[in-house]
Amino acid sequence: MDEDPARTMKAVLVAGGEPQPSDARWLRDADLVVAVDGGAGWLTTIGRRPDALVGDLDSVDPGLVTSLEAAGVLIERHPTEKDASDTALALDYVRRQGATEAVVIGAFGGPRLDHEIANVLMLSEAPAVPSVDLRLVRGPVRVRCVRAGRPLAIDAPPGSLVSLLPVGGDAQGVVTSGLRYALHDELLPQGSTRGLSNEVVAGEASVQLKTGTLLIIETASEGDIA
Repeated sequence: MDEDPARTMKAVLVAGGEPQPSDARWLRDADLVVAVDGGAGWLTTIGRRPDALVGDLDSVDPGLVTSLEAAGVLIERHPTEKDASDTALALDYVRRQGATEAVVIGAFGGPRLDHEIANVLMLSEAPAVPSVDLRLVRGPVRVRCVRAGRPLAIDAPPGSLVSLLPVGGDAQGVVTSGLRYALHDELLPQGSTRGLSNEVVAGEASVQLKTGTLLIIETASEGDIA
């Protein structure tokens, strides 16, 4: 039987940062839940067993690994000396399983600022995951990426903050709709703070650009972003 081209698969990756309690809501409609190394511990605290555990397993209790393996959880163990982070390896895993959407919980917080930055920059690596709608989430905050030729709808409700930050070079031809400070075919140079703290004023806000890449950071005004 041919695979349905319209089929979608939502994967939730739980990394080893500091998720908010409300982040557990992302697991409700997940088709695939992957613990990223130490993220397995947080899943245990909320009583959720992952479908797979991916990483070098240096931040997860060995007893938990044994327990998960005995319960039938797939363990994809990688060497400690490797060329990619555990989160990047887990993202590659869900892509290989056919995921079309990937939500990363636990990408922020904890003692490793370098890991947080790497997780954010991972969003801009278009060639690695061209077919996966990827976002990092924590409480009311969602971080996504928009690239040239791919308009992005803003999910946050009116009153929410939205920041537009260029990565990998200047963002040119930036056009926004539904934001308080509109941009009309404008330039946002890399390193510029002009795109900080815009505000959603309409229910159908969006961003697009002609060349470059923008990080889109949405912070919902009331509760979490749906």
